[in-house]
Amino acid sequence: MQEFQELMNDFWEIDWWGLGTSATVILIALAIGLTLHAVLFHVLRRAAPDQSDRVLALIPRHMAAPSRLLFPLLVLMVVAPTLVMPEELLETFRHVLSMAFILAVAWSLIRFAALLNELVLRRFQVNTRDNLKARKMHTQLGILRRILIFVISVIAVSSMLMTLENVRQIGVSLLASAGVIGIIVGFAAQRSISTLFAGIQVALTQPIRLDDVVIVEEEWGRIEEITLTYVVVRIWDQRRLIVPITYFMERPFQNWTRVSSDILGTVFLYVDYTVPVQELRRELQRILEDSPGWDGRVAGLQVTDAKERTVELRALVSAEDAGTAWDLRCHVREKLLEFLQREYPQALPRVRAEVETGGST
Repeated sequence: MQEFQELMNDFWEIDWWGLGTSATVILIALAIGLTLHAVLFHVLRRAAPDQSDRVLALIPRHMAAPSRLLFPLLVLMVVAPTLVMPEELLETFRHVLSMAFILAVAWSLIRFAALLNELVLRRFQVNTRDNLKARKMHTQLGILRRILIFVISVIAVSSMLMTLENVRQIGVSLLASAGVIGIIVGFAAQRSISTLFAGIQVALTQPIRLDDVVIVEEEWGRIEEITLTYVVVRIWDQRRLIVPITYFMERPFQNWTRVSSDILGTVFLYVDYTVPVQELRRELQRILEDSPGWDGRVAGLQVTDAKERTVELRALVSAEDAGTAWDLRCHVREKLLEFLQREYPQALPRVRAEVETGGST
C-alpha cells in the first residue's frame, strides 16, 4: 500500500503540462523543419529539374535525403533549451538528438562528396576516343571518394560512441590495459592495412585506370571497377576476374593503355618459299586502306623467319584501341589468306618429297 502511495505521489509530481507543452514544441519543430526542407527543395527542383544538366539539379539529387533528417534536427536543437521536462528525460532527449545530429551531418558530408564527384567528372567523359585523362580522373576520384566515405564513417561512429559515458569509460580502460592485445591486433590487421595503403597508392600513382586494357593472369580484359581492396577485370568473353589490389603493386602485368589507347597489332602467316612478298605488301596496303579500323599510322609486312619448310611473314598494323586492333588483325589475316588462295595458291605451305627409282642390276 505504501509503495502504491509513493507511485501515485511521483505520478502527481510530474509536470504533465510541461511535458505536453514540450511534446507540442517538438512536433511543431519537426513540422517546421520538414516544411522548410520541402519548400527549399521544391524551389530547387523547379529551377532545375532532375533530368537537367544544370549544376543546381545536383543539389536535390544528392542532398534531398540527408537534409530531410538534418533540417528538423537543426530546428529541434534551437528549441531544445526551452523544453520543460524531468532532468533525466531531458538529458536522454539531448543525447539522442546529438547522436542523430552526428549521423545526419556524416550522411550529408558523404552525399556532398558524391555531388562534388559528379560535378568534377562531368568535364571528363570516358565515352570519347581520347579518354586517357578522363579515365585517370574517374579512377582517382573513385578511390579517393571511397577513402573519404570510410574516414567520415569512422569519425561519425567514434563520435556517437564517445557520447555514451559507459562506452567511453570501457574504451579508455581497454586502451590503458590492453597494450599486448593492441599489438596482436595490429599484426593481425597488417594485411588489411597494407591493402588499404595499396588502394591509396593505386589512386595516386595510377598504374591502372578505369577502362584500361590489361593482361592479368594471361587473361585479356578491361578494368571495370577499382575499390580499396580489389579490382574487377572484365574479360573479353564477359567473365569477371577479381584481383586483390595489392596484385598491381607487387606483380608485373601488361597495361596496353597506360600512356595512350592506340596500339599495334601483328598478323603472322606461314607460307611457302615461293611466296611473292612484294605482292603481299601491296595487297596489305590495299586491305588497310579499305578498312575503317586502320588509323593510318603503321602498315608493314616483313619476313621475320625462315624455317625448314615455311617462311614466317609478319604484318604490322595500327589501330586506335585494343578492341579495334583485334578486329583489324582478324580482318587482315582473313583477307591475306583469301588473296593467297585466289592469286598464288602455290605459295601456301607445301610438303615436298623426291622419289628416286633405281633400276635392278
